[in-house]
Amino acid sequence: MQNGLRKASCQLTTMLTIDGSYHEGGGQILRTALTLSVATRTPFRIEKIRAGRKRPGLLRQHLTAVLAAARISNAEVRGAEINSTELTFSPQDVVPGDYRFSIGTAGSTMLVLQTVLPVLMIGTAPSTLTLEGGTHNPAAPPYDYVERVYLPLVNRMGARVRSELISAGFFPAGGGVVKICIEPPGKLQALDLRQRGEIVRRSARGLVSNLPESIAERELTVVAKKLGWERCNLVAQSVASHGPGNILFLEVESEQLTEIFTGFGERNVRAEAVAERAIDEAKRYLAGEVAVGEHLADQLLLPLALMKGGVFSTLPLSPHSLTNIDTISKFLAVKIQVGEDGNRGCTVEVGG
Repeated sequence: MQNGLRKASCQLTTMLTIDGSYHEGGGQILRTALTLSVATRTPFRIEKIRAGRKRPGLLRQHLTAVLAAARISNAEVRGAEINSTELTFSPQDVVPGDYRFSIGTAGSTMLVLQTVLPVLMIGTAPSTLTLEGGTHNPAAPPYDYVERVYLPLVNRMGARVRSELISAGFFPAGGGVVKICIEPPGKLQALDLRQRGEIVRRSARGLVSNLPESIAERELTVVAKKLGWERCNLVAQSVASHGPGNILFLEVESEQLTEIFTGFGERNVRAEAVAERAIDEAKRYLAGEVAVGEHLADQLLLPLALMKGGVFSTLPLSPHSLTNIDTISKFLAVKIQVGEDGNRGCTVEVGG
């Protein structure tokens, strides 16, 4: 682990108080605090949980993240209830093992995963996670993104994580199941993603469940027209799940990493509009000539801070990422520097 993590573990002995309404006031503050509290054995109290959201307080997926973090660290918790806006969390040592967590709704399993995985993947013994709930959720990374984009990069840092989608779960029906196998890390490596390298493949996949495949075909038609990607790399696919669902994946595979941009189907929203949203995000990334997209930048901060650090170029940081950086600084003595890079974006250096 980073020297900053060891230093924080020794120095932060009193309970931290965290304002959950800070910056964008979402669930990221809580999830990051849970991860780092477990990693450093630092107790914390968070107030005004998700105050910036339409429905403040703990929803089912946030409560599951709290209970999961508590279980892997034998934590004492107060305020772990649906709609709670205050929580006190006091962890002990991390206990690797075989865990199963069910959200009980279509809440995002991937957000629960990203709460506990950064701690378990730098553990001293193997662990497995079985997560039940939503696997393809709006406002959260879908399973395919975690498998194709996030996990390859954390494994490059030295983690040893494998994932398997047992069954898909679309919002609002849920019912998805994901299994994650985690082995003790190998040699930790700093991550250098200042350049993405040449683009080697562009592809798109329109996924539908319990809906006509023609919806995906319409989305792919827009991709072909707006991006000019080759038709042989555009695929429509039907999958089985408990309820209806639709998601469009735009995948950009470069020499250094793979990025994915998504559009989620919604009731009363035309397939063409779903495609346009994903296309706009992909175009912004491609025009920026950076390595890391907006969402990935946010997700890399924690593993970089807990492992060997690194550097990456990205688009201008989102409020989500700025909130994450602030929360990390409360727990870890790890320097995170953000350097502006003209109109293109910025370079973020963690540790080192």
